[in-house]
This record gives sequence, structure tokens and C-alpha cells, in this order.
Amino acid sequence: LSSPLLLLLLLLHCSSPASYPSTQLPAPAGPTNVTKILEKAGHFNTFIHLLRSTQEDSHLLTLLNNSNNGATIFAPSDSAFSSLKSGTLNSLSDEAKSELVKFHVVPTFLSSAQFQTVSNPIATEAGSGGRVSFNLTAYSDSVNITTGLTNTSVAGNVYADNQLAVYRVDKVLLPVDIFAAKPLAPAPTPAAAEKPKKKKGAPAGEGEEAAPVVQVGTSAAAAGILGIWSVKVTAACVLVLAYTYGG
Repeated sequence: LSSPLLLLLLLLHCSSPASYPSTQLPAPAGPTNVTKILEKAGHFNTFIHLLRSTQEDSHLLTLLNNSNNGATIFAPSDSAFSSLKSGTLNSLSDEAKSELVKFHVVPTFLSSAQFQTVSNPIATEAGSGGRVSFNLTAYSDSVNITTGLTNTSVAGNVYADNQLAVYRVDKVLLPVDIFAAKPLAPAPTPAAAEKPKKKKGAPAGEGEEAAPVVQVGTSAAAAGILGIWSVKVTAACVLVLAYTYGG
């Protein structure tokens, strides 16, 4: 080979990369942040405030990034909260506010197509009982949500990936557990009046008021009658004897 060609081959060999397996891992996806999603969408300021004040945003962050079930959020808009009776949120305890937020979260990813086949009642993060779940019914052109106190429809899609779905609702979903009076516990059955128990070893009738006993003095009465008859018989005998010997 000529010198120029040999020099070119040497340069190409020295510049080629080493042929060893790559250990570089793909960059991890960033954690799903619900509040950032709602902030970007806009008009969810009150719901965002509730998420943060109850620390449910941190719970959702953990749920979404440490679970394969995903989550579905029915987020009320600011206008939905404005339509509540004045002072409603301020009257709630911290525990009730936390439950209210959880009531808007389903701990399973539900795509819009799954609304057609979902089973009612829908369990929420607040629980699965009848007072903390709601019904979802899909029609050809709408999706209706009923809680027993609220009747509304899904107003639009806010966000969706393979793990999280966020839908807008124009009414706050009110759980029966917070906003309806709980049934009163049944009154206890009055216990039957117990008869006074006799003391152990006590003779019959002790502890009870004794009834007056009327005794008939048969022996005394008989003795009196016999005494009277004896006197009469004796007198009769005396008269007979006097008449006989005196005549």
C-alpha cells in the first residue's frame, strides 16, 4: 500500500469507538404532580388550596408514583366552589376537608372509555361505604355523577396519561357522610323488671311481706261449747233428783 493510504487506515482505526456494552439507563420520568397539572389548566385555585392545606397533594404524589393502579380525579372548578352556600368550607373541620378532597379522588385510573363499563358504587379515597362513594352513569353524550346530594356531569377532560386522569366537574361532589345527618342509633330496649331474688339459704317467704293469717280457734270454741252443755246437764240432773226425793 502507498504511504498516503496506509496513513488513512491508521487514522480511521484510532478514531473508532470502543465496542463494549453500554450501561447507561434511560433518564427517569419526572414524578406526576397533580397541583402543577391543575395550575397549568387554570380555574382550579380553590381545589389546589384544599389539596395543599390537607396535604392530600403529597398523598397523591405518593399514590401515583408508588402504585400501579393510578388515580382518577374529578376536580371541581372555582365556579363550582363559588356556587356553594356561603361559609360552607369554613364550617368544616380539618378532618372533614380532608375527606371532601378524598371524595373527589378514585384510587384507580379510569379512562373515558371505561366509564361505559364501570361498576357502581364507585369507591373513593374517602372509603367504599355507601356514605363515601358515588354512582357514575355514562350516556351517549354525557357522563353523570350522583352522590345522593349532588347531581352533576363531567364537564371536560383536563389531563390524561396511562396512570392519571383528571376531569373537570362544575359542582362540588358532596359526600353524604359530611353533609347529611347521620342516622340515630336505635334506643336500647327497656329491660324487663326483675323479681326480687330470695337470699340464698333463707326460708321461703323471707324478704317478702307476710300476708295476714287468720286463725280459727276450733279447739277453744269446741271446749266452750262442751262446758256450756256440761253445766246445763248438771242443772237438769239436780232438778230431777230434787223432784224425785222431794215429792
